Formats: sequence, C-alpha cells, structure tokens
Amino acid sequence: MSNVLIRLAEDANDFKAARTLCREWLDWHWRHYPNGWPTGPDHPMDPSRFEAIMQDLPSLHKPPGGILIGLVDGQAVGCVMYHEAEPGVAEFNRLYVNEKGRGHRLGLRMLEAMFARLSVNGFYKVFFTSATFLTHARAMYETAGFMDIPHPPEFPAEWLDKTYFMERHIK
Repeated sequence: MSNVLIRLAEDANDFKAARTLCREWLDWHWRHYPNGWPTGPDHPMDPSRFEAIMQDLPSLHKPPGGILIGLVDGQAVGCVMYHEAEPGVAEFNRLYVNEKGRGHRLGLRMLEAMFARLSVNGFYKVFFTSATFLTHARAMYETAGFMDIPHPPEFPAEWLDKTYFMERHIK
C-alpha cells in the first residue's frame, strides 16, 4: 500500500517540484492538443507565457492562496494551485497528476484538501476554466461537486466552444 500525502508548498524545494510538475503538464497538454485549435503567442498555454508564470508561482499563489503538492511514497507526483480572485472567491489552476501518481485518486484528494484550506481561509466559492478536450478530468470535477457556469461576457469568442467554466461552493 502506498503512502499518499498532500501538503502545502512552503519552501524553494516545494516550488521547484511544483514547477517541474507544471512543465510536465504543459508538455502533456501540447502532445494531446487537438488539431485545428488556436495556437500562437496569445494562447494561455504558450510556452513563453507559461514559463513567465512558472517563475512567479509563489507570488501568484501567496496566502490566502496556495500550492498543494501531492506525494506518493515521498515523491512529488501532483499539484494544484489556487489564488484569491476576489474577496471570498478563489480560482484554481494547474491541477495535474503525473503517471507515477495515477491510480491513487490523488486529483480528487488534492481538490478535497484544497476545499478544506479554502474553507479555513474564509472562501465561500471556487471556480476554474478548462479545455473541452480534457474529458478525463471533467468527471472528476463533477464528482467533486463542481457545476457549470457561463463564460464571462468578455471571454474571447474563438474559445467559447473549446472551454468550460465550473464553480463549487465551499461549505
């Protein structure tokens, strides 16, 4: 039986592990990206834009936000990040579990750990956006209690049929 632990990233080694996992996620994303979908420097997953975000992870997810690291047998194999979008409302990003971490329900466990931290920090709602081609994740989000919400009015038209937004209230 494997030892599974989820904890808050706190030091340079944790942030390095989160960046490594995020870069694995970006690589996976582009290997599975659908033909005919938008690309280019304004793409949210453009490698240059993404790398700039990686350098700024600790400040982007500073308290009351955070970065959770999922470990299996002491090895960092998953992460999820969240930040305050507005008072009482959080947005989460970059939920990822690599191949070594799969099969332990780690994605769902990290979401549950995030919900607990959000509740302690006074958040009442959390939301995210995802790409429709990531169908394997949608069922997990629904199991975790997320519901569809409309795209924001200013959302780019070229992405409307390629993305979805979901939210969940925190108890």
